[in-house]
Amino acid sequence: MNMLTSDKIAILVLMIFSLQIFSSCTVEDNYIYEIKEQTILPVNSEKDKDKSNVQYISILYTNLFRKAMSPNDMLDALRAIESIGDKQIAFDILVSKYMNSDEVVLPTEEEMREDPEKFIRDTYKRFFVRQPTQAELTWMINYINSRPEVNPEHFYFAFATSNEHFHY
Repeated sequence: MNMLTSDKIAILVLMIFSLQIFSSCTVEDNYIYEIKEQTILPVNSEKDKDKSNVQYISILYTNLFRKAMSPNDMLDALRAIESIGDKQIAFDILVSKYMNSDEVVLPTEEEMREDPEKFIRDTYKRFFVRQPTQAELTWMINYINSRPEVNPEHFYFAFATSNEHFHY
């Protein structure tokens, strides 16, 4: 009978030991993450101050001609801007006048077609002083590839007269 009891005790101890091993749980760390509220703004949302006429003309001239503007040219451009009542029309006329000059530094159409991504990145950097977002980049590449009649002059005119270019 002692043997039976010792066998039962051994089995009981073995069962308790196995139950302990198989049913024991490990303590897992509970991580709690707090999410900080973020206000997501458009890329150009920081540009909320208008450029002065002198700033706009100077930056436009430098972007198009890749050189500094002479004081006499600046005065002529300022007089032209101030003589026209509608500022936007005056700037459009000025950009058009500059774009008709042979001295404007433009990439060739072949360069634009060979590497549209580089052309777009360079144009954004030149006029907006920033890189394009992925959405802007994709849209522009598709635009260039789907329209054989578009050339760098169209892009430069559009960027020079865009709302973002009037602000800093």
